[in-house]
Amino acid sequence: MYDDILIPTDGSEGAQQAIDEAIELASLTDATVHALYVVDTGNFSTLPDAKWTTIEDALEQEGQQAVTKITNRAADAGLSAVTTVRYGTPHEEILDYADAKGIDLIVMGTHGERGIDRVLLGSVTENVLRESDHSVLVKNIGDRD
Repeated sequence: MYDDILIPTDGSEGAQQAIDEAIELASLTDATVHALYVVDTGNFSTLPDAKWTTIEDALEQEGQQAVTKITNRAADAGLSAVTTVRYGTPHEEILDYADAKGIDLIVMGTHGERGIDRVLLGSVTENVLRESDHSVLVKNIGDRD
C-alpha cells in the first residue's frame, strides 16, 4: 500500500504525534521513512548576511537533530529511513520532495508549537493539503497547554 512515507517535521514536541502515526503506518507496510526538515528562508530574508548565516547554521543544526530523531525511531522499528534538510518555503519544498521521490503518503501534524501557527491549522499543513497531488494524513495534535 505504502512504499515511501514522508514525515515533514519542524522539530517541535507536537510533531512527535505525527511521527508516531507515520512510524506505525510504515511498520505495517514496511515502507521507507523519509524525514524532511525545511529551513524557512523567507522568515529571515531581510536580515543582514552576517546575522542570517548565524541563524541559518542554528536552524540547520536544529533540522539535523529533528530528522535524526525520526531516523532513530524508524531504526528502532526496523525500518529504512532517509533524511533531508532543505532550504526554502516549507510547503513548496515538501511538495517538491514528495514529487521527486515518488512519495505515497505525507504524514503531518495539524500544527507545530511555535508562534501564531499554534492558533491556526498550520499554514504549512494547510498549504500542503490544498496543493498536494499525494495522499496526506493529518494527525490532530491538539493543545498541549
